[in-house]
Amino acid sequence: MSQTIPENIARNAVEMRGEAGEKWISSLPSLVSECEERWSLTAGSPFPNLSYNFAAPASRADGTIAVLKLSFPGEKEFRSEAEALKIFDGRGIARLLELDVESGAMLLERLEPGESLEATEDDEEATAIAAEVMRKLWRPAPPSHPFPTVAGWSKGFERLRASFDGGTGPMPTELVERAEKLFGELLASEENLVLLHGDLHHGNILSSGRGWLAIDPKGVVGERAYETAAMLHNPASLLEKENPGKLLERKIEILSERLGLEASRVRGWGFAQSVLAAYWSLEDHGEVWEEALAFARLMSKISG
Repeated sequence: MSQTIPENIARNAVEMRGEAGEKWISSLPSLVSECEERWSLTAGSPFPNLSYNFAAPASRADGTIAVLKLSFPGEKEFRSEAEALKIFDGRGIARLLELDVESGAMLLERLEPGESLEATEDDEEATAIAAEVMRKLWRPAPPSHPFPTVAGWSKGFERLRASFDGGTGPMPTELVERAEKLFGELLASEENLVLLHGDLHHGNILSSGRGWLAIDPKGVVGERAYETAAMLHNPASLLEKENPGKLLERKIEILSERLGLEASRVRGWGFAQSVLAAYWSLEDHGEVWEEALAFARLMSKISG
């Protein structure tokens, strides 16, 4: 492979993993070549706008088009993604074609034309499409499953407090306190846990010959209403529209109605997860995700 490794991937790998990240970046060309030989494929140049994982279009010897995805070996998220893809089995999501867990490599169905849901200008239409994808995806949580849980993800607030001697650092104290409280209340009343995508926003829903399908599942177990949270702090462009609070309120209504969920839980998870997502950005990159907090503030003003 002669392509240059995308700058964002290289930078993030070093920021998050230091010397181990540098070694992984250096190994990517040879790993791509190994996958090409093992799975009889030819990989193209990597996709633009990658952040953590290497991904490139590929063509197999039999003419099948696919996507080669490489993640840092041993990552729990990679294993969760692979297991989730197996369980979802192409229902509402791209199919898993090949897998090498130890190398952090997978070959996936390539979705064509592959236009992101972000390109759908009508937000109500986009929200309805996302709801249909969610409905196709969800499966009962397997017994003794290997997946992370929403309850486990909420421990991010504990890490935030530990990092700032019980305070909230650059995070707004009022929003953090309310999000912590809401997470506790919602977790205490969770019912009918299922396997969720875990990060189902506009950028992770693409057009295909099989209809709109998801990509890049996190694989997390929680209640259905939690799945809607990522849609409620994306896309950031919604903040630039006239009366974004009203648009957000309508989005909550559509998700609740189409999925048979309580609007209060959709709104609650949306608010709490927006604040947590803002902290995850601080944790991973040293900067608070301000757009996520802007969505949280909007949701805090929606009543009902």
